[in-house]
Amino acid sequence: MQYKHLIFLTILSIALLISEGNSCKAQEATYKNEKVRFTDVTTEIGIQFYDVNGESGKKYFIEPLGRGIALIDFDNDGDLDLYLVNGRDLTSTASPTASKNTLYRNDNGKYVDVTSAASVGDTGYGLGCCVGDYNNDGYMDIYVTNYGPNVLYENNGDGTFSNVTGHTGIGGNQLSSGCAFLDYDADGHLDLYVVNYVKFDLDANPICSRNGIRTYCTPEALEGESDRLYHNNGNGTFTDVTKKAGITALPGKGLGVVCGDVDNDGAIDIFVANDTTPNLLYLNNGNGTFTEDALFAGVALSEDGRAFSGMGANLGDFDNDGFLDIVITNFQDQVNNMYHNSQNGFFNDLSFATGIGEKSLPYLAWGVDFVDFNNDGWLDLFVANGHLDDNIAEIDPVGTYAQVNQLFWNNRGTIFEIAEVNVPPKVSRGAAFGDIDNDGDIDIVVANLKDSPTVLRNDGGNFGNWLSLKLVGTHCTRDAIGARVTVTAGKSSQIREVKSGSGYLSQNDLRLHFGLGDIKQVGSVTVHWVCGHIETFKNVKPNQVLVIEERR
Repeated sequence: MQYKHLIFLTILSIALLISEGNSCKAQEATYKNEKVRFTDVTTEIGIQFYDVNGESGKKYFIEPLGRGIALIDFDNDGDLDLYLVNGRDLTSTASPTASKNTLYRNDNGKYVDVTSAASVGDTGYGLGCCVGDYNNDGYMDIYVTNYGPNVLYENNGDGTFSNVTGHTGIGGNQLSSGCAFLDYDADGHLDLYVVNYVKFDLDANPICSRNGIRTYCTPEALEGESDRLYHNNGNGTFTDVTKKAGITALPGKGLGVVCGDVDNDGAIDIFVANDTTPNLLYLNNGNGTFTEDALFAGVALSEDGRAFSGMGANLGDFDNDGFLDIVITNFQDQVNNMYHNSQNGFFNDLSFATGIGEKSLPYLAWGVDFVDFNNDGWLDLFVANGHLDDNIAEIDPVGTYAQVNQLFWNNRGTIFEIAEVNVPPKVSRGAAFGDIDNDGDIDIVVANLKDSPTVLRNDGGNFGNWLSLKLVGTHCTRDAIGARVTVTAGKSSQIREVKSGSGYLSQNDLRLHFGLGDIKQVGSVTVHWVCGHIETFKNVKPNQVLVIEERR
């Protein structure tokens, strides 16, 4: 998290005003038939939640980090519920009662607070969350990362959860940020990767200022913390295999993590976005170990050799070439990196070439993902923005605390064109994506610092045909996390992978969504299960949620 030169940023902003005006005209011409609109339905559906960051005027380092959120069908009724992570008071030693994590059950489009009944109202200082069926019982479990001990909630299958952190061995006691379940050794049991940020102590909070004005410190003021990889023993417990698996012991100051098969070798790899230290790309060797390859692959540093302030990260095949690309969100005056997978072990930074780069410079970005919002068969991009310092206007004449979030339309895998999301600027952090109303287009939920979340209903995205897939493993992991699906329709093919935890500290719907445009029949759906089994289904009808159960 770094500040840059004010003169440069002022000139840049003037240039952006001109370029954005031109791009709006281009957008109008290219998308004149665009029907997608996003409607804020937060209050309408019953969400009453306020983010508590523990702000006290002491500028504790962790206050501006914000939180992630999870879209999860915890009761297996076919619609998406919502889990919201919260912070707490940082100055009181008493047991907190004013803030807690909250679980909302989706009841026919209305969201009902079932936190107490479900027993998932953790009162720690929360940051992120991810979900996965770690015990293969058919119900999604929730892992929460905290400043302090993390928490694993086991889903009992009756609407309640049990805190099983103690006997599973994955609690930890540090400042954890991102997390993701994955089956890295393809043994049919979900393992867990936990990103740790920095070594932080409330009693030793660093003091930083700029131009004589007190600000939040950047992570350079603190020592980094190394990540952890936990292997699922298949009996309800985990073993720390970080060193054994080749995960570096070097402190990375990580925030975002995303898992997927970036080299198309059938094994799940791990990418970590680090804040002011080089990013990490762990390639899976297929034998229970990883090789860190970020520098060689071209995704560790910026084009000029600097470690950016990586916040969130995600994977997606934005040009439909069958290989996963990488997007990373960074600090204000640092571009959000769009790394194109060149299919030979290298990634090319196409941030400016795709139109993402210059439009990201004025913003401090966090949550991010590739999503086909208009069902045209091409993955668009959403970025959640918001500054760290609430007094940024006193320090930087260009910077703003609340910032607009950004949506970029994908113009057939070449250029991304900015679109307007008609929502007032907020101090946004994590974002999660899924079809909350099951109408065939993807909606957005954004976590906002010191504010309520924003639930954006996609209105009109389903004018194009679509296909949604829920995968159920039998030999492989029950929730199919890590499975890859290739959908071939007409002359094009698209790939998606089932992902636990991604973006910034958040969790998307585990169902896979494919936009099909005007195509009325899918030629084939091919599922590559994590365990190596491959199944293909022919002539699939669109506009349905199709459940595919692994057959052996």
